[in-house]
Amino acid sequence: MNEARLVEIDPTQTIVELCQWQEVEAEVDEMWSFVQSKGQQRWLWHAINHHTGEVLAYVLSDHKDTAFVQLKALLEPFGITQFYTDDWGAYQRLLHPAFHTVGKANTQTIERKHLTLRTRIKRLARKTICFSKSIWLHDVVIGLFINRFEFGLSI
Repeated sequence: MNEARLVEIDPTQTIVELCQWQEVEAEVDEMWSFVQSKGQQRWLWHAINHHTGEVLAYVLSDHKDTAFVQLKALLEPFGITQFYTDDWGAYQRLLHPAFHTVGKANTQTIERKHLTLRTRIKRLARKTICFSKSIWLHDVVIGLFINRFEFGLSI
């Protein structure tokens, strides 16, 4: 609190707004798909709010730690206090143990989102004849779907 500035303000003209601090907990997971052949894997890394299920951020990339670093940077403005993940090594290496919980019990919502995405976007299905021929097109199709149905943005 800026005490010097507070003294200058007329108390009759001051409006105080009280807000309850709300902790944001996130479920983070990744799912794979492929471009042209199963040898060229592409990964969708995304995070959802643990309580509301809304998608907070996503990254389309490979299955390396740098992808999770990108996702983590996108999540910084949310002030996440707890991460729930599976046992993938990137999470173990890049998240502080005090803010990280590993286990299936707390990642059921994001796993359900995976099933919904695999049902609605055939490019994400494991056995399919519908696949992308370029990484750019693959990322555009998945990105447009997420932006439309999760963020409510018009296409």
